[in-house]
Amino acid sequence: MNYNTTSLRNIKKMRLEQHWSQEQLSEMSGLSIRTIQRIENGENAGLESLKSLASVFETNITDSDKKEELEQIKKEEKHVENVKGFYVFIALAIFNLIVFFIIALLDSDSEGWYLFFYMLIFYAITSGIFYLNIFNLFGEDWKRKMIDKKFKKD
Repeated sequence: MNYNTTSLRNIKKMRLEQHWSQEQLSEMSGLSIRTIQRIENGENAGLESLKSLASVFETNITDSDKKEELEQIKKEEKHVENVKGFYVFIALAIFNLIVFFIIALLDSDSEGWYLFFYMLIFYAITSGIFYLNIFNLFGEDWKRKMIDKKFKKD
C-alpha cells in the first residue's frame, strides 16, 4: 500500500490518472456520484467519505489547502496589526510632542519639570485608548489594501 498523504483537492486528478469515471469511483468507494462531484468541486467532505476515498486510492487524504489558507490569513492579519501598531505609535508620539511643545511655548514662565509628568500620563492614556481599539482609525478598506499590497493579491 502507498501511504502518501494527498490533498483533498487532488481527488479529481487522481481519478483521471487512473482513467476512472466518477461512476467507477463511486462504485469502488461506496459513495454516491453526487458526493464525488461535490468533493471534486471543492466542497467539504465527511470523515467517512475521506476514509472511503483514501482506501480506494491507497493513500491518506487531508484537506491541507485549508490549513495553508488559514496560515496565510493569520500571516496577513499579523502583518496588518504590525503595520497598524507602527502607525499608531508614530502618530501618538508626534501628537504628544506637538501638544506639549505648544504647552511649553505658552507657559514659558514656569519651571516645566511637571510638564514631563503630564506628558507621560497623557501618552499612557492615549496609548490605552488606541490599543484598546476604542477608536478604529483604520477601516476594513485600509486593511484590505495593506494585505493586497504586501501579498500582491488581485
